[in-house]
Amino acid sequence: MDRMSIAMVGTRGVPARYGGFETAVEEIGRRLADAGHRVVVYCRTVPGVTETRPRRHLGMELVHLPAARKRSLETLSHTALSVAHLVAHRTDAAFVFNAANAPLLPVLRAARIPVATHVDGLEWRRAKWGGAGRRYYRAAESLAVRWSDALVADAQGIADYYRDAFDAPTTLLTYGAPVIEPGSDKLAELGLERGGYHLVVARFEPENHVDLIVDGYTRSDAAKPLVVVGSAPYADEYTRRVHALADDRVRFLGGVWDQDLLDQLYAHCATYLHGHSVGGTNPSLLRAIGAGAAVTAFDVSFNREVIADAGRFFRTPEDVAREIAAVEADPVGTRRAGRRSRELALRYDWDAVAAGYEELAATLAARRFPRRRPSGRRRPTEADLPPTRPSTTLPDNVVQLPTPAGPSHWEHMPAAQQ
Repeated sequence: MDRMSIAMVGTRGVPARYGGFETAVEEIGRRLADAGHRVVVYCRTVPGVTETRPRRHLGMELVHLPAARKRSLETLSHTALSVAHLVAHRTDAAFVFNAANAPLLPVLRAARIPVATHVDGLEWRRAKWGGAGRRYYRAAESLAVRWSDALVADAQGIADYYRDAFDAPTTLLTYGAPVIEPGSDKLAELGLERGGYHLVVARFEPENHVDLIVDGYTRSDAAKPLVVVGSAPYADEYTRRVHALADDRVRFLGGVWDQDLLDQLYAHCATYLHGHSVGGTNPSLLRAIGAGAAVTAFDVSFNREVIADAGRFFRTPEDVAREIAAVEADPVGTRRAGRRSRELALRYDWDAVAAGYEELAATLAARRFPRRRPSGRRRPTEADLPPTRPSTTLPDNVVQLPTPAGPSHWEHMPAAQQ
């Protein structure tokens, strides 16, 4: 494939320290660079904070630009500066992450820079946004459909949503799941043992249901502690609520930036409780299954799509209490679920994901993208949301694995939860 110049815009940039978009940019960008392409990543700087600003990272060129330090303006202000720089330093193709950046797409189109928008999850459902914020995100989705040359979805549920709400096609490209074999030497620093705790890893936001998980856990008679990793820069009230629901069995670690320690926490928990509900394919969930964690997840299509027959599911605090009790009562079945998680992680391959992005970039650079559609037949509604159970269709970069023969090791679960 001919060498291309590819820009990645709209994230906090690399090195990846924050979330799924940043992880995707790092993993995809480094592979595209290794394949001989020029990859330019726009990185967000924090005013008043002294930090190293490397010009290159893993073969990628980095452009550091500031952002407004206000939640509602941070992403869009940084992307506006990035787009202005990109117009003056053109690339063959651009990937814009987050549909919230859609109002800036006409600038790229006017400059004749082909662009694909990674639309992320259902941002307008996030509780942190008020009425104006939710209306903005709904409008931004329509604008992304109208002004992007292509759309990228990271989960089948997101692809289904854009098809149903806007009659818009998407390119389905998930994330990769690192298959990791961590040690356990750092657990002792926290007073933890293998299999001796339950785990939550999430930003403290309502749609990640940390409060629901903690509430359910405290209602249980669990003998193992609940370890909670995460925080949020704009969620003091929600954080206070989560802490108020906890009892003395709950341990809050805050943010854990030591990746080896975090991997050990994933790998050796009794169960990983995953409450994310409005994103697409979640990197934390993929990392958990790559570490062989048994998963108990909030029951939405995105999560069922990933953990399939290896998971337990919940929607209420009572569900959480019941599933934690079942995990502690069935250690053999729980370990079996962890092994199945590891098998499912093999479906999510960063090399295949990067190849999909390379192919899409080539399509954009050659201007072979399909005719643009209008902004949508109607505004999205709750009826357009993905179903609880996912489609059986898997993206091209996901490998289909056989389901083990015989009864599920979760066969004792209520039928509604299977």
